[in-house]
Amino acid sequence: MKKYIAVLLLSIAVISCKSKAVAVQNNTSETVAPTKEDKKVIEKHYNNKLDFSTLYIKASARYVDEKQSQNVTAEIRIEKDKQILISVRFLGITMAKALITPSKVSYYEKINSTYYDGDFTSLSKWLGTELDYSKVQNLLVGEAFDDLRKGKYTQTIVENLFRLDDEKDAKVKKTFFLDGEKYLIQKEEISQPSENINLQISYSDNKIFDQGTLPTSIEINAVQPKGKTNINLNYNNISFNEELTFPYSVPSGYKQVLIK
Repeated sequence: MKKYIAVLLLSIAVISCKSKAVAVQNNTSETVAPTKEDKKVIEKHYNNKLDFSTLYIKASARYVDEKQSQNVTAEIRIEKDKQILISVRFLGITMAKALITPSKVSYYEKINSTYYDGDFTSLSKWLGTELDYSKVQNLLVGEAFDDLRKGKYTQTIVENLFRLDDEKDAKVKKTFFLDGEKYLIQKEEISQPSENINLQISYSDNKIFDQGTLPTSIEINAVQPKGKTNINLNYNNISFNEELTFPYSVPSGYKQVLIK
């Protein structure tokens, strides 16, 4: 069960043009070396903030842990800052579905016929990393996992990327890597060394749309005491600002999961 939920919630994590507009894309590959005197890295990162009303994504996902691997497809629907609906399918059959809002998380999965309905607090403990709605949405659209404007960071340059190390919490280490041209997130790492917990998120294949720049390939590597997990998420079809529905209902007969 948990592998489908991991795809839902760790894969999960645009300026609108016209209603129901389909995105036009171009590849971006040019890189610019950062300069040490650039002191507005965070401000420039948020100049790229996607300002969309809705976002629709069809993606392929590969899940690998120490015992198994699985290829699935995912359909992601986002109404900005309000709700995210993610459906995970295998051979065309819906295996899991999640509806995420700022106040709660609901999901069900088919293998064991179970469902969850609750807030982010207990779910964060279960997954081994702190989650809230903004972080899931940020992960899916390529924005920094945390709000960088609220932190204090040491800035260095590593391999032609700006590296920002969080100075706020000694127990939880957070590092963000941004490119020197558009100041987009290339990689972010969140770890709790004392607990042997590490989450690394890498972005690639940025594409330019009429609505802005969006990464279309996300790799997530999670290390916990119980083992390692790798998730690769590739966006195959993307459209912005369509009128979307968010259908979600738990099938009858499913048993509720209680997370303590």
